[in-house]
Amino acid sequence: MAITRSTITMTPSRLFLLFLFATTASPAPIALPLSTSSRWVVDGEGRRVKLACVNWAAHLEPAVAEGLSKQPLDAISKSVAAMGFNCVRLTWPLYLLTDSSFGSVTVRQSLERLGLAESAAGVRVNNPGLLDLTLVQAFQAVVSNLASNSLMVILDNQISKPGWCCSKYDDNGFFGDKYFDPDEWLRGLEMMATMFNSSTSVVGMSLRNELRGPKQNISLWYRYMQRGAEIVHSANPDILVILSGLDYDKDLSFLSEKQVNLSFTKKLVFEYHWYGFSDGGDWGSQNPNEVCAMVIGNITRKGGFLLEQGWPLFLSEFGIDQRGVNEADNHFLSCFLSFAAEKDIDWALWALQGSYYIREGQLGLDETYGALSWDWCKARNSSFIQRLSAIQSPFQGPGLSKSSPYNMIFHPLTGLCIVTNSQLKQLQLGQCAESTAWRYTRQKKLMLKGTKYCLQPEGVSKPAKLGFGCKVSSAKWHLISSSKMHISSNLTNNGNNVCLDIDDNGTIMTNQCKCLSLDGTCNPGSQWFKIIRSSREVNDQIFKRCRSQFAQVEQLYPDDWRKRRNSLA
Repeated sequence: MAITRSTITMTPSRLFLLFLFATTASPAPIALPLSTSSRWVVDGEGRRVKLACVNWAAHLEPAVAEGLSKQPLDAISKSVAAMGFNCVRLTWPLYLLTDSSFGSVTVRQSLERLGLAESAAGVRVNNPGLLDLTLVQAFQAVVSNLASNSLMVILDNQISKPGWCCSKYDDNGFFGDKYFDPDEWLRGLEMMATMFNSSTSVVGMSLRNELRGPKQNISLWYRYMQRGAEIVHSANPDILVILSGLDYDKDLSFLSEKQVNLSFTKKLVFEYHWYGFSDGGDWGSQNPNEVCAMVIGNITRKGGFLLEQGWPLFLSEFGIDQRGVNEADNHFLSCFLSFAAEKDIDWALWALQGSYYIREGQLGLDETYGALSWDWCKARNSSFIQRLSAIQSPFQGPGLSKSSPYNMIFHPLTGLCIVTNSQLKQLQLGQCAESTAWRYTRQKKLMLKGTKYCLQPEGVSKPAKLGFGCKVSSAKWHLISSSKMHISSNLTNNGNNVCLDIDDNGTIMTNQCKCLSLDGTCNPGSQWFKIIRSSREVNDQIFKRCRSQFAQVEQLYPDDWRKRRNSLA
């Protein structure tokens, strides 16, 4: 079984405390509405706001937000917040608004006409006030309740005709398809934007999910997406306008040659989807380093380049089988987390729902990608949620702090970062909020920021250490393997390399480098580390301890110190 955070923390109580710290810290208030500043989403005071969202489906045949038969609406909203998410990407079908005969039926009628009497009974028990609301009113009630729990909402037009999304041949995929009339779509967007133009909690609209199918072409994309953007902005100037690409939202490459031409600024965001089953990588049988490098290269070419061009990119769907039994998904997730942390990108997990009223003809279908369990009572996989917490807060961006940039060493397999203990005698994994601040130099040294300590190996299967003599060759750390996530040092001049690793207690070790190439059965996860850039506030106590101990060494051994001064990095 793959090493997870739960296998390196020693007791359930310690695991709970780590999760509690990660999910209950009070974030700074967000001054709405949101806008953009270069590649960042910012609030009304110009501070970075990281969208850490979860998708909540309300676009299937009933056109009712999933789960209302399982738990009270307010309990669901509170579960979202408790898991550390700050927003919900709430899906909706176009016909909810453009077909008045559909949107005006009640929740009860919608469920019962689909043969979902048991679901209707569940709504009567858990959400009696919603049962006889129209579908549109129930949708508004969900948005309102999310807002009352301080959750931002992004409205995503998932599909036209209510149902499961998506198929290349479902006639919902592209402009001109049977169920995708462009004029009707534009009218629906305007209606939805207008409906919520006084709701500050609705911070954005995704104009259409996963354009696809045989009719898709770039010319029509520009024509209609630009018109949709202008209509939404005119109806609701405060919200972010989010544009998806082609090929199931896996291709925005055409924007590298020609950007959209809109009348407004500081409100445009692009979105991209990334799943391990559709990213072109063979996560199950090929070497994970090589697959990760290849896939990230493809994503950079097809969408990631927008970040470098100064446009926000929202990874509005990604997800895994949260039962933890899919080894390919396990490799994919570590690669995803390393990318998300390095780029500090906005994202939305698929999905919140633990089950569906009905999906593709199956009643009560279990959603194995769901953050919540089938009965919506608890997190399906608490270790996954804990791991995800590492990327829920921003690492960089405008107004984040007054700290100068530094490096953090992130371990995607666990969602933790390298920290020092109180005596600076041991390096171990801990919450990234308490990360040690590092400086990765041009000379390939990992220096403890503000000191002359550097990271050094002791040998194979031995803990890594902080040391003073930083000019030795073993104090140089190279990023090797295709993924650039093996951090390697040469112990001697004979080419004997070791890589950073962890033991079962989360202590930072150095071991023989593994799984560098070719072997598709090998799991490199414990040795994957990503050096990322951060400007978060740092823990001054760590710096004070470092400087204090550094001064003590100089006082105790002044002669030796003078001899070694020139050898220090």
